[in-house]
Amino acid sequence: MLKAFPAADVYTMCYRPELTYPEFAAFKIRTSLFNIIAKSEKVMKLLFFPIGLICMKLLSIKGYDIVIISSTYSAKYVSIEKSSLVFIYTYTPFRLAWAPSSYTEYSNSKGLVRFFLNHLIKILRWVDAREAKKGHYHLSMTKETAERVKKAYGVREVSIVSPPVKCTNFSLSTLRSDNPYYLIVSRLEYYKNVDLAIKAFNKLGFRLIVVGNGSKKNELISMSLENIEFKSGLSKEQLAGLYSNCKAFIFPQYEDYGITPLEANASGKPVIAYGKGGVLETMIPYDGTSNDFTSIFFMEQSEASLIEAIKQFENLEPNSQFIRMHAEKFDEPIFVEKIRGFIISKLA
Repeated sequence: MLKAFPAADVYTMCYRPELTYPEFAAFKIRTSLFNIIAKSEKVMKLLFFPIGLICMKLLSIKGYDIVIISSTYSAKYVSIEKSSLVFIYTYTPFRLAWAPSSYTEYSNSKGLVRFFLNHLIKILRWVDAREAKKGHYHLSMTKETAERVKKAYGVREVSIVSPPVKCTNFSLSTLRSDNPYYLIVSRLEYYKNVDLAIKAFNKLGFRLIVVGNGSKKNELISMSLENIEFKSGLSKEQLAGLYSNCKAFIFPQYEDYGITPLEANASGKPVIAYGKGGVLETMIPYDGTSNDFTSIFFMEQSEASLIEAIKQFENLEPNSQFIRMHAEKFDEPIFVEKIRGFIISKLA
């Protein structure tokens, strides 16, 4: 979005240069008062309600013709002048408010804790839906997420602009590995279902590399056999190398969109994915005949279904050039052109 509007100022809840992409340092960034308190992501999440929420309400956005809100939740809570034209790009409605069961803390709660969480969720839904109404135009990633935005916020029309994959970060490889492996790149959290893949690869014995961090990392490591390796803290080049030299990418979760499958495609690699959610709009599934496919879907979120899909893939010869060309349809310059064109047309 900043490449579409490079002269834009940036407002955000918290900004820690050392914990995010270095490119942001080139822009003028203003933060909420919460930035003084939240020195880490953990503190930010712990104190978001009510301190972070209040601080975002106090963040004043004045003197702009256009305000673009990129968010799942708190960015739209800011105070905006009525004269500004407001665009809200919602990746998915705030998970804690609208899909609380995706959090283990909620799913495992009982008694007074569940009572408190339900009360909190009611407040968050009310605040979230109210603040969404300040948007003149709403955008989202896929048809599915657009329907969620309509349902949660009572919005009639949501335009779809698919998020980009930066294809220049990835490349095809002609190398044949002596020790072939499958790859997962993911946050290691409950709803990502990485445990499903680990159980399947424990049974198959095939080599699997898991890249990522999260609250479930130690638990996942403890349940893994020797054929499964964990990595984190990789450079952009190291990650690209893992993508381009893997056999296929494993995507076991139900995801609103899913950038990592497109990153695998940009590396010429197919994706073995749970056939629900965003992959239905970004992938070309194997039809049983042509090698021009970008993904094999498994239709049940079970070990048996995933294992069956992997065994099917073992007998196929995917077309890496076709897969790369497909990913280029979602390349960054295309997104920049679409988002800029949409916003300028509405301003006109």
